Amino acid sequence: MSAYVLQHDIEDQQTGEAPSLPETSTENNIRNRLPWKKSGHSVEPPRDDAVYYPKDDTYGVFAQGRDYEPVYITHKYTEEEKKTLSSFESEDYLPSHSEIYKSWLRRQGPLGYMLGKWIIMGLIGFCVGIIGFLLHNLSEEIAKLKWHMVEKYLENQDFAVASLFATGYSVIFVLFSAFIVVFLRPSASGSGIPEVSGFLNGTHLRHIFNIKTLAVKFFSCVAAVGCGLPVGPEGPMIHMGALVGAGLSQFKSETLRLTIPVFERFRTSEDKRNFISAGAAAGVSSAFGAPVGGLLFSMEEVSSFWTTTLSWQIFFCCMIATFTTDLFNSAFDGFSYTGNFGQFKTQRYILFQIEKGIDVNILMFIPTMIIGVIGGILGAVFTIMTLKMARGRKRLLNAISNEWVQKMVRIFEPALIM
Repeated sequence: MSAYVLQHDIEDQQTGEAPSLPETSTENNIRNRLPWKKSGHSVEPPRDDAVYYPKDDTYGVFAQGRDYEPVYITHKYTEEEKKTLSSFESEDYLPSHSEIYKSWLRRQGPLGYMLGKWIIMGLIGFCVGIIGFLLHNLSEEIAKLKWHMVEKYLENQDFAVASLFATGYSVIFVLFSAFIVVFLRPSASGSGIPEVSGFLNGTHLRHIFNIKTLAVKFFSCVAAVGCGLPVGPEGPMIHMGALVGAGLSQFKSETLRLTIPVFERFRTSEDKRNFISAGAAAGVSSAFGAPVGGLLFSMEEVSSFWTTTLSWQIFFCCMIATFTTDLFNSAFDGFSYTGNFGQFKTQRYILFQIEKGIDVNILMFIPTMIIGVIGGILGAVFTIMTLKMARGRKRLLNAISNEWVQKMVRIFEPALIM
């Protein structure tokens, strides 16, 4: 590394250009350095976590230490899991220590450096807000078309046709949503929150910040939400926000083979990490219309590196994202202009608005506490059963040796739920 820095420092000093940084953990150089590329003793990182299951797992379904457990229970790793964990690349997020690079940064001045960060934060918030607007309205249009046709059949008393149409319409969109994820980009599956959290805590995961992942996740989420699956856009919005933060802040794309010579000073692991944190927070803000909630989510749930300055920058990004989504939603109903551009009506943007106060009695706390206890117990049972069923599902899918059969099973899974 020192030889690399010295050589490039000399070249930059001679040309007078902005010093180039040592290559950070991009997918290409990670792929060439990982042990599974050089020896047969390690395994390749799983491309699709949804079906990854260690073949040497002999533990029972309710064995402790195999799912998310309390902190006092030690997780039990199999030998295959240990090899898989060792195949992931670790991020250190350390800035460049090149003297020429630090000298170049000082010449830029603190105002230009900080101003650039604020500009990028604003751009990330704006783009995430646009994505939130498009996601909401596209999924709404899909649902409107479905119920519009169903109402027509019901008016003609064609109840069987209405039922078949509603079911078939939903199944088609569900199959499309699952197909593009399974065959085009498995990294777009799920909410994406664990992957974003893993990266922000120092683990590099392949393909999670790729532009293909963004496109597949967007259209898959639109189809899944619009057709009526019991899912929401909030989790995917966090991942898509992080994707925007990762791509927009670097102004380059390996997939598109495009590099724009703008804000090159921010192409470091540390700055990229901060912009990804901002993008994830903006995704929450756009989905819920809550900029403070987005800031707190990023600070408490997914990020491990934080500063006071970063708090203000991310809050600014969240406000821009919320404002952009609400501004466009005020002007458009679906994609039809309503003429209400800039009018923020409380009944539309305040989800739990209380128009009239309610008188309470102290005795109301007794049934309230009982409901709370019952809800907590049911929630715990639901969480435990979900974790066990998810592990059992992975075991069953992993038992299917034919890859194509396995993919087809995964595609038709959500259709059966529908």
